[in-house]
Amino acid sequence: MVTFLLERTAPLSQDEAWRRLTEWPRHGDSVPLTRVSAEPPGPTAEGTLVVARSGWGPLGFDDPMEVTVWRPPAEGVSGLCRLEKRGRVVRGWAELEVHPGPGGRARVVWREELRVALLPRALLGAAARTVFGRTLNRLLRGT
Repeated sequence: MVTFLLERTAPLSQDEAWRRLTEWPRHGDSVPLTRVSAEPPGPTAEGTLVVARSGWGPLGFDDPMEVTVWRPPAEGVSGLCRLEKRGRVVRGWAELEVHPGPGGRARVVWREELRVALLPRALLGAAARTVFGRTLNRLLRGT
């Protein structure tokens, strides 16, 4: 198990940072051979299931995550989304927060506890910070 924290300040409104951060299919764009979907389709709410499918054809695994807290930002109030990882291979949780930042910018915090079956902790920590850091940067840039 590893726990990590990523923080960024972006030249975006809170609403726009939240929209980009919770655009689930885009989370897979930075991770090779990974596709992300949400069920049911439509607006995210508590109970939405977000599934990251990693691999190629039958050689892969699902990382199902249930949204257990869904609190979009409001005027001057921080937003919070908590996902509980419920898969056989990947377990843990993630929290995505969007706070009012300096000068009208958004401050984003990504906090995660992650366990991946058969992956050593040292390797997992380095890989997670790199992959999720790159994902967060791309989401906030909108690329």
